[in-house]
Amino acid sequence: MSVPPDLPPPYGGSQPPFQIPPQPQPETKKSKKWPWIAGAVVALLVVAGILGGRDKDDAKTTSAAPSSSSLQATTSAVTSRASVAPIVSSPTAAPAPPSSKVAEPTTTTYQAPAPVVTPTVAPAPARPQVSSGQRNAVRSAQQYIDMTAFSRSGLIEQLEYEGFSTEDATYAVDNLNADWNKQAALSAEQYLEMTSFSRSGLIEQLEYEGFTSAQAEYGANAVY
Repeated sequence: MSVPPDLPPPYGGSQPPFQIPPQPQPETKKSKKWPWIAGAVVALLVVAGILGGRDKDDAKTTSAAPSSSSLQATTSAVTSRASVAPIVSSPTAAPAPPSSKVAEPTTTTYQAPAPVVTPTVAPAPARPQVSSGQRNAVRSAQQYIDMTAFSRSGLIEQLEYEGFSTEDATYAVDNLNADWNKQAALSAEQYLEMTSFSRSGLIEQLEYEGFTSAQAEYGANAVY
């Protein structure tokens, strides 16, 4: 449509032709596209994950299921092993079980040493003091016994006759340790050398000399 030139501006003169300005697009439509895109991407990822899981399960099932050939090989191997006699190894000795007993602590009992017992030695009896009279009486008694036969009582009387006391004479005769049976036999032999005697008479003579009855019989039996 043309505008007459005689009209005052803005409608007249060299004004450009009338144009309808473009209307702006609503922004709400552009913003709504992104959620759809995001949802599509998430859906693709979920589908891909499910498919991948199924592939893995199929692979596991395939690998786990033995093939018929492998089963046959295993069966033949088991049969061949069963036909061979197993080698039995000697059983190894089981280790001894550890002792459950706990070592009891040793207790040392102190024993006191035994007391040393010193044997008591009885002191030797003191030797009696020998007087000079006793020593002389012993010497005189030994000289008489060496010369002739004497009885015990007869020798004591002889020493008393010589002047020794009864105590000194008895001490001297008892310390001679003379065999009075032998003295009775010697005296009986001397009597028979001087004179004849019967056996009973000789026994009486020996008893008179101071010999005992037993000593007199011993002397008489020794010469008869």
